[in-house]
Amino acid sequence: MRSGNDDADLDLLYDQLSKRDIDTMPRLDAGLVRRANLNGSPGWAHGERRFLLASSVFGKIDQLPWPQKSPTKQRVARQRNPEPPQPSLFEDLALEEIGGLEALVAAGQDLDLKTYVVAHSLDPLSQQVELVFGRPRLNSGGGQAWHWRQNLLGTPTSGGGRRTETTPLPTGPNTVPDAPVRLRRPAEERRDDRASGEQ
Repeated sequence: MRSGNDDADLDLLYDQLSKRDIDTMPRLDAGLVRRANLNGSPGWAHGERRFLLASSVFGKIDQLPWPQKSPTKQRVARQRNPEPPQPSLFEDLALEEIGGLEALVAAGQDLDLKTYVVAHSLDPLSQQVELVFGRPRLNSGGGQAWHWRQNLLGTPTSGGGRRTETTPLPTGPNTVPDAPVRLRRPAEERRDDRASGEQ
């Protein structure tokens, strides 16, 4: 049973959303996402992962200057790369030593949760919006602003897990037979057969 406060919360949540947005919004269990601010920077957590917000100049999300952001955002961008590039022989030997020192410094500054950033921007004239999710990279002296990032507006909407009226219903079981498939034996068995004279 919902209380009057719950209804007021829903009215606030749904304010300015279209009926389509409301209908396709996924329903989440209470407590699934919790507030997890970091040094006063608004954040939310799911499990062991925290998400912070960052704004950007429109069209400049890929060049976001993390060293010019708050100390908290710089600390998040200083996190170790979860998937460092594979080293190659005789390449960047001096950089490996520097990288080792950076890893020691970063280990002393590890955050309590793995922290990701949701970056957003808006062009006030065209009303175009950018929204990305990713792992920021402290780009002192320029360079890439992200270890990786995903454009959240470039992915198709999930529909919130609900069937819409335009979605066709299944017509029944698929009666098309599977393609004939012949499995090959491993090469070692075939060699053994040839060696013993079997074909």
